[in-house]
Amino acid sequence: MAKTIGGVAGESLRKRFGSPLYVYDAAVARKRCSELTRAFAGMRIHYAVKANANPALLKIIRKEGVGAEAVSPGEVLIALHAEFRKQDISFTGPNVTEAELRFVAERAGRVHLDSLTQLETWGKLGLGKSVSLRLNLGIGAGHHKHVRTGGDGSKFGIVPKDLVRVREIADRYGLTITGLQQHIGSHVPDGSDYIEGAVALLKAAKQFNEVTHIDFGGGLGVPYRPDERRQDIAGIGREVRAHIRKFEQEAKRNMTYALEPGRYLIAEAGTLLVSVVDVKQTGAHTFVGVDSGFNHLIRPALYGAYHEIENLSRRGNKRSLTVAGNVCESGDVFAWDRQVALPQVGDILAIRNAGAYGISMASTYNLRPLPREVLIDTGKAKEITFDRNPFLVRV
Repeated sequence: MAKTIGGVAGESLRKRFGSPLYVYDAAVARKRCSELTRAFAGMRIHYAVKANANPALLKIIRKEGVGAEAVSPGEVLIALHAEFRKQDISFTGPNVTEAELRFVAERAGRVHLDSLTQLETWGKLGLGKSVSLRLNLGIGAGHHKHVRTGGDGSKFGIVPKDLVRVREIADRYGLTITGLQQHIGSHVPDGSDYIEGAVALLKAAKQFNEVTHIDFGGGLGVPYRPDERRQDIAGIGREVRAHIRKFEQEAKRNMTYALEPGRYLIAEAGTLLVSVVDVKQTGAHTFVGVDSGFNHLIRPALYGAYHEIENLSRRGNKRSLTVAGNVCESGDVFAWDRQVALPQVGDILAIRNAGAYGISMASTYNLRPLPREVLIDTGKAKEITFDRNPFLVRV
């Protein structure tokens, strides 16, 4: 593994910007965007802003021809701030207020309604005659139960038994259902699950003669563990497009299609750099203490997620180490009993594949500040830390 990020040494980054530090490699983000646009040629791609909302990264993604998918008014605002056009922004959000629904209807090009209540509210407020629905067709998949967004245990979407009521509400307000969307889960480990979900949504679309747009949602995974293989994105794309062609032949209508990747575009571009501040031997473990914690990267604590950890300061002499954070919680551990080159105080550790759901889920718990953020582009580093407060809107 390289001791650099985008060709820039970790030690020079720490010396210039401090620690802990989120570092993003622009070239990796561009490569992932290119892979998806080729694999799903002819389909619209909307980046899930919740994965990482940094405006500098959003602008890179936008310039690659990708749109934005938002789940809150703040995410809609930050997408507009990053110069996405209204028509290139889609919105799907559970349990939104009337004010929030009105807000996003005015600023997003397409809004996928998550419930009968949202559909009723849309009609009552007169927000438009054309509507799109988020469906829950009973298919859920993902790396952890907390991120499976389809199936009986999910709070998301409209279930098939409620479609009769959907039509009643639509008729009452003179609404036309022109779009269908679903999202089965995050970091779906098997491409066949994603394809199964796509096939189910195409089948459901046959019940809606006026539907002209289908959105398959996100969920495409990346390899976090060394023994994980990269998904065959090109193969998944070919199979989804084959099912689309079959659907269009049977339904005798042409449609537009979209998907909503988040993690796939940005996870591997990001690294959390941390500094070793303590090494402690107990009876069972060698604890390596660092200057960050689950307030900066919560995935290991929340999901039991695996992130590769590399000692950038030294090679060899790998030992079974437990890398622990500085938050006053026993669950604040990045990795248990992981083989890492034995560090000394002052060494730099790189926590890899942290670009998605890292800083976006971070907090100031224990009143510790958020890490700074840095972008590496063509071998040059620049700070891209931004003020989140203007986008934390309450409408």
